Amino acid sequence: MSVKRHNAGPRMSGAVVHNNTAYLAGQVADGPNVKAQTEAVLKKIDDLLAATGSNKANLLATTIYLADIRAFEEMNAVWDAWVSPGNTPARATVEARLANPKYLVEIMVTAAV
Repeated sequence: MSVKRHNAGPRMSGAVVHNNTAYLAGQVADGPNVKAQTEAVLKKIDDLLAATGSNKANLLATTIYLADIRAFEEMNAVWDAWVSPGNTPARATVEARLANPKYLVEIMVTAAV
């Protein structure tokens, strides 16, 4: 069985690849608002996907966590500009209390490699 870990730390890995599937940990980023944080998170996702040999056109599933669901449209404006047209993943968006109050959005994706 082949498992490859990217950005592995003592608690978690940034991404894990198994059977031609990349599983990314939830990504967060600093920023003054949902728009800035979403842009920074999607950049991190692009970088992690590239490290695994994949890209956003290969997304299979996404879960987006918002600290305040009222920011749904603000986050979606950034997401819609970023996501690969014609290759949109299965997706859920939920309101959740994130690990640190400074984080307004967290995104977790699974992609084919």
